[in-house]
Amino acid sequence: MRRAERLFRLVQILRQAGGTMTAAMIADELEISVRTVYRDIGHLQGSGLPIDGEAGVGYMLRPGFDLPPMTLTIEQAEALLLGARLVGAVGDASLRASAGEVLQKLIEVLPEETSQYVSNAPLAAVIGGGGEEKAPTPNMRKAIREKRKVSFSYFSLKQERTNRTIRPLGLTCFGAVWLMTGWCELRNDFRDFRVDRIEDFDLLDEIFADEDQKTYSYYVEHRVKPCLSAGNDKASYARSGGLH
Repeated sequence: MRRAERLFRLVQILRQAGGTMTAAMIADELEISVRTVYRDIGHLQGSGLPIDGEAGVGYMLRPGFDLPPMTLTIEQAEALLLGARLVGAVGDASLRASAGEVLQKLIEVLPEETSQYVSNAPLAAVIGGGGEEKAPTPNMRKAIREKRKVSFSYFSLKQERTNRTIRPLGLTCFGAVWLMTGWCELRNDFRDFRVDRIEDFDLLDEIFADEDQKTYSYYVEHRVKPCLSAGNDKASYARSGGLH
């Protein structure tokens, strides 16, 4: 958990407690050490938050304090709501849970009228033919985030199985189909892999650095856009496994 998120959650815990909480109780809620709680409380107090208490006694948020309401238009709030529900329709369990947490945070900090509307807004996202088994795994996202090479077995649409080691660069959702884009060491070129055809995915220790013509942005600009401009629609592009 990032520090900014942890501090936000700590304030929310104190807001909802309605009384004094010990550092141990807060640590259990956040799944962190008591020492980290002391450090975070000190940081929040130094930033001007009205938190009363001390180590060994407990802490409470002074009555009347609240986070300032977030200023969003209704359409901006709808955009965030629909985005979260889309993630809920196409993501894996971890990503769906995170989307739900983001939505709850949004509802808590919006002005009351906007918050009530967002909580019950008639906006839904249903992706036919999806399912968690076709969604990227947390390790796939982690590999991209940490720039770690990965290896896996791939079963192509031509019924060919190969072992690949790639630099994972990005993930793209085409409705019920997800593609992982990477720089493939076997082909020495960009390749797209349908996530539902990847098996034995292994996160390697080897870290890679970005190179000018081996990035996701370069791939989109110089490979995907020309392919789509040539008349290939996005659906057929995804079904075929992209540039493969």
